[in-house]
Amino acid sequence: MINKSRVFRWAKELFKIIILITIVTTAMDIWRSQQMPSDAIPPLAANSIKQEWLDIETMSHDKPVLIYFWATWCPACRVVSPSVNWFSDDHHVVSVAITSGEDQRLNQYMTYKKYDFPVINDRTGSISKEWGVSATPTIVIVKDGEISSITTGVTTPMGMWLRLLFA
Repeated sequence: MINKSRVFRWAKELFKIIILITIVTTAMDIWRSQQMPSDAIPPLAANSIKQEWLDIETMSHDKPVLIYFWATWCPACRVVSPSVNWFSDDHHVVSVAITSGEDQRLNQYMTYKKYDFPVINDRTGSISKEWGVSATPTIVIVKDGEISSITTGVTTPMGMWLRLLFA
């Protein structure tokens, strides 16, 4: 027989933990994104590693763009990248690979992982510096040329979807 008061106590503790995690992760996002632009975006138009021309501002006037700052050497990115890849089927997704090697190496990595999202190679880290990115992964949602959301670190597919939905 299940003790109702015991279940209630566990549910109450779980709720407290969820609230605490939410507060901590929100504070981390705020801290990590201090140097990032808060409204208008820095220009970002470049060829992808597959030579596709990507213009974030122009794309963002059609529908929100999920910009994914990541790196091949980033352990947390290995958790987030499959979700980003899944979103790229139905949403505008542009990724910026930070100091991850030459285009050929990135193409091999993308092929090996079976990722289809477009990648701009930020060989020297200059794009991420211009955007004020201080942590990988960082996800920025841009709508109509302005930033509507920034999140850093591991995020869930539900978190990405909600950010795109409310952009």
